[in-house]
Amino acid sequence: MTRFTRRIALTAIAAASLASLPALAAEKVNLGVSIPAATHSFMGGINYWANQAKKDLEKQHKDLKITIKTASGAPEQANQLQDFTTVTKINALVIFPFESAALTKPVAQVKAKGAYVTVVDRGLTDTSAQDAYVAGDNTAFGRIPAEYIVKTLGGKGNVVALRGIATTLDNERMDAFNAVLKANPDVKLLDAKYANWNRDDAFKVTQDYLTRFKNIDAIWAADDDMAVGVLKAISQAKRDDIKIVFGGAGAKDMVKTIMDGKDKRIGADVSYSPKFIYDAIKLTAEARLKGEKLPATTIIPSVLITKENAKDFYFPNSPF
Repeated sequence: MTRFTRRIALTAIAAASLASLPALAAEKVNLGVSIPAATHSFMGGINYWANQAKKDLEKQHKDLKITIKTASGAPEQANQLQDFTTVTKINALVIFPFESAALTKPVAQVKAKGAYVTVVDRGLTDTSAQDAYVAGDNTAFGRIPAEYIVKTLGGKGNVVALRGIATTLDNERMDAFNAVLKANPDVKLLDAKYANWNRDDAFKVTQDYLTRFKNIDAIWAADDDMAVGVLKAISQAKRDDIKIVFGGAGAKDMVKTIMDGKDKRIGADVSYSPKFIYDAIKLTAEARLKGEKLPATTIIPSVLITKENAKDFYFPNSPF
């Protein structure tokens, strides 16, 4: 056998040996999803879309397992993160933090143990604790209502605001709202208090506002659930001075009210769909299945919803 034919024979044997080896399996992704419990309709939407993502993505990808945990508060969510690493042994995490400051260290500990971390909506106080951030446009969420209120009031009037929970996104929204009012000094912000994105809390805060302030032209509720509590308080107090109640996030009932023109105080809203949790889970899962990373920040635009475009934001079968 010549040297040349011997080389061909050895090459053929090597190729046959490699072919007989089992194919290397793609790395399995064990993805944990940590979200607040469905305590109000927006979070109901978050829960709905998270479970829809699990259903769709596990069906599409055999090497993907998704485990969803819901928490009623920051301490419970922190404990669940520990379980994710010690019991579920996740290698990727998508988290919608209940609070920013309280969850930053627990999330950092998950990342330190090797999991890829995507934070959704409520940012952490230290971004080094995450790999990626996915959210709606919180600056626009605060700027758009302020611009609408200023324009509708003709540049002059009294405004009160209801904030959400103490989080980075709430700060972004409030800062953007204040920036517009600073440029329009004849529109006065009388007060801004936390109402925790909760109808009952919004009702109580609005009762306080209505007791203390004899003239209010507009209320920025900063959430459609809170707007429901605001409207209830206004109705009980029989106040007719409030010209604008501006919520936020595009809940189907609020969008329908805008479409039908049933309440002259509710002429607009701003989009901020809970479906972004689905997008965040999908982006993270598919990137990790490929061994890839997401961009550091992905922002989903928020836009003004009015009677002219409300039909494009009305989803009657959605839980939100």
